[in-house]
Amino acid sequence: MAFSEDSKHDRLKIVIVGGGVGGLGLLRCLSTTIDPKKHTVVLIDARPAYVHLISSLRLVVSNTDNLITRSVHPYGDHTFRNKLAGNGTFIQASVIGIKFNDTGKGGQVILDNDGIVAYDVLVLTTGSILPHPIAFPTSTKAIEEYVKARQAEFAAATDILLVGGGPVGIELAGELRDVYPSKAITLIHRSSHLLNAVYPDKFRIAIQKQLQDREITVLTGDAITMSDTATSQVPKDGFITKQGKTLKPDLIPTWGMRPNTSYLPSDLLSSTGHVKIIPTFQLPAHPDVFAIGDIVDWNERVNASKVVRSHAPIAAQNVLLYLSLREAQGKDSIDIDILASKDSAKYKGTIEAIMISNGNGMSYLDILWGIMFGGWITSLSSRDLAVSRLSYLTGYNPV
Repeated sequence: MAFSEDSKHDRLKIVIVGGGVGGLGLLRCLSTTIDPKKHTVVLIDARPAYVHLISSLRLVVSNTDNLITRSVHPYGDHTFRNKLAGNGTFIQASVIGIKFNDTGKGGQVILDNDGIVAYDVLVLTTGSILPHPIAFPTSTKAIEEYVKARQAEFAAATDILLVGGGPVGIELAGELRDVYPSKAITLIHRSSHLLNAVYPDKFRIAIQKQLQDREITVLTGDAITMSDTATSQVPKDGFITKQGKTLKPDLIPTWGMRPNTSYLPSDLLSSTGHVKIIPTFQLPAHPDVFAIGDIVDWNERVNASKVVRSHAPIAAQNVLLYLSLREAQGKDSIDIDILASKDSAKYKGTIEAIMISNGNGMSYLDILWGIMFGGWITSLSSRDLAVSRLSYLTGYNPV
């Protein structure tokens, strides 16, 4: 997987931080377009394996069909395919900081193991900090133990409170109901409808009805305080919600995803902690640094499909364009106007689409007047949760 220092000495280095759908999608794009004589690639991730988040909610509830083997794919030689074969390195570490050199002249990534990785182009795709019960640890053995512990927690619980009615909370409620038809399950959501306002009310209301039809209690326009859920410990007397309801669950999975960007200086971030970018996915002040996926400050609802099909291809094209322009200008003479190159690809957003797995599930596509799909169409994907197509992204084929 690693390459010799002599062979890579004169090649420009692309460093990708984050091996989720963004990082792997970018690698897949680069694997057919990169010039291995000119460029090398380094992938950095805190975990030794990619955990398929779409199926992770089913995984922490029950290891149906040996799901842990099928949805946790280790990084390795297979991660670097086609033109990247023998031309890529994987490093397991967490990034704790970045040292930016002069504008457009590369820099260094600082790792938590005291390592330093130099880059000519840096792509940040570190995603979100995941909440319990999908806050997976950073070793393969620990991931397996964590999954078994979560499965045991759910099996032992009789009354489960889920805080937050976004896609994660809704799908976890559905997975729990599939496995445990008689457990009490309550979903509490601060807004008046589930999900968020990027989707029409008719879709949000239909999702709520679908949950209620499965005997899942849904409390909208209500909340418990964040301090109540900080440790997932249930107070002896239970909770009193803001609307005055008394809840006495024996297990509370807590939510609150946030962008994984603490390693960046605040001037590069929005008020919500997302990375400020221009339509080429470059950071305005650092043309040699790109960002894609959950961490970017863009007015859209980011999902895996958008990142793989739109963010990654555009970023890959612009990374290679940047490197070609840098080569043409020379390493010591970088013109920041390459940000506005007429040849660069610009991201203009994509249509909003979502698929909710919950029993038969329900989907929404923001075209025409807004199209809703239910029943068997959504259930086709819900059955497998795209696990069978995962090797296309990771290059790994479970035995």
